Amino acid sequence: MKRRSVLKYLGAAATLPWLSACARTVAPPAGSDAATVKALDVPPEFWRDKVSPAAFKVLFEEDTERSGSSPLNAEKRAGTFLCAACWSPLFASEHKFESGTGWPSFTQALPGRTATKRDFVLLIPRTEYHCARCGGHQGHIFHDGPPPLGTRWCNNGLALRFVPEGQPLPALRG
Repeated sequence: MKRRSVLKYLGAAATLPWLSACARTVAPPAGSDAATVKALDVPPEFWRDKVSPAAFKVLFEEDTERSGSSPLNAEKRAGTFLCAACWSPLFASEHKFESGTGWPSFTQALPGRTATKRDFVLLIPRTEYHCARCGGHQGHIFHDGPPPLGTRWCNNGLALRFVPEGQPLPALRG
């Protein structure tokens, strides 16, 4: 019995460095300049009447929309994808690709426009990203994207707004 207890505690102790490493916040991608976006100091409730109820759940309650439900997944025009809450530009259309997942996917975000953190909702650590300006949840970053970066920024369509090239970007909200 004593031997079993010792092995159990040794096994638990061996996982501590792994858990510690997984709990760290992920640094922004190389070359990003998070200082270019000033974070807003407003509570999530500020956005409730500015976005749809479904978008609010995604952006500020970290919900996920159903795969294949966003018309933005099929958007192929040149333009800019904005945060649906504060209208901060997040992605350029040239970085969008068809991932086959049913969600709009990008190879990279615009520099300094997103912030990341670790997400343990599925018990497996994932990198979650948010709008650096309003904090709205956008999606997750995976390492199964196309070359040369190999990243897939899997985004909820409800968390985005698309502005076609040639049209002016709206004034920032908040």
